[in-house]
Amino acid sequence: MTHDTTPSPRICPNCDGFASAAITIGGRDRHGQLPTLTIDCPACKGLGTVPARRVREGAGA
Repeated sequence: MTHDTTPSPRICPNCDGFASAAITIGGRDRHGQLPTLTIDCPACKGLGTVPARRVREGAGA
């Protein structure tokens, strides 16, 4: 019997799971709203997780 398990994804080390950030681009517009840009983490592309690494058996640490 084979027991194939897929490792669960791990939190992105670059953004610590906070994959998107809202950045203000200046003052308020004429309606009083604060314009923002939503920027995604380039490493995980806005997912907050990265694929888990597969551990090879017999690999040295």
